[in-house]
Amino acid sequence: MMAAPSRDEKKRKQFGNRFLTDAARVFQHNAWDNVEWSEEQEAAAQAKVQEQSMQLVPQDQQDAYEINANMYWDDFYKTHENGFFKDRHWLFTEFPELAPNHPQGQIDIHNSKETVKNIKNSSIGSYSDKLCTGDSKDLEHLDIERKKNSNITHQLHSEDKMASQLQEEKVVKDGDFPGSSATYRILEVGCGAGNTVFPILQTNNDPGLFMYCCDFSTTAVDLVLAHPEYDASRCFAFVHDLTKNQMPFPMPDESLDVIVLIFVLSSILPEKMQCVINRLSQLLKPGGIILLRDYGRFDLAQLRFKKGR
Repeated sequence: MMAAPSRDEKKRKQFGNRFLTDAARVFQHNAWDNVEWSEEQEAAAQAKVQEQSMQLVPQDQQDAYEINANMYWDDFYKTHENGFFKDRHWLFTEFPELAPNHPQGQIDIHNSKETVKNIKNSSIGSYSDKLCTGDSKDLEHLDIERKKNSNITHQLHSEDKMASQLQEEKVVKDGDFPGSSATYRILEVGCGAGNTVFPILQTNNDPGLFMYCCDFSTTAVDLVLAHPEYDASRCFAFVHDLTKNQMPFPMPDESLDVIVLIFVLSSILPEKMQCVINRLSQLLKPGGIILLRDYGRFDLAQLRFKKGR
């Protein structure tokens, strides 16, 4: 009779410590660390990607997916609401910085400042530019749409939106913003229906913690706001599009301890990625960190794409 697994065996191993030592237990975890591919495996993956690259998504569809991305996600969340994605209970294993009573000040502030400096000075993109690379193309598309559908109602809506943004910026500059009295602030980008923010709030009982979460889908943010565990004294949910560098945040620069960026960066055009990281790094306190988890080259999610997708 097989012995029941010990408590230590049941405990989820932290990222970087999941080593495959017995080939017969390959399904024990859904991922293994530091596994070296054979030349044959890598060649097969490269061949699969090359095959997929022969038939791309038509350009007009690419443009539609980019410009109307929030509308597609609105439709997705209207259909599935909060029943599609599962709560991320692995968060505290992979990212102990999110756990309760996480010792603050452990991060090397000098090195963190240098990291942020290097990010901003990267040759991938210029931080001094007011617009992300590719924003001009978006603005051209939007300008065409405005000319096609120009009317007084649209103009009034744009003016109201601009006035609202100016008011938000004034409030932040005055120091009166959501979570201003908190001692530890976390922003989750791409919150969806709350499968990250609510596990954090449920587990981390630090009274000084305040969570921000945003998504560019209005429907997703509405689901978070309607969640029975949403508490405005501990959390602030808002709509935000990372690729629009002009959009204000509800908190000032250098006010966040942690930014959570899980499966978000891969959904952004490569030419806009650096600008997004640059802008987010502005929000971090000295010593603050960005927690990143995303797809990598040759992930199964990539290899399983069908032609034209």
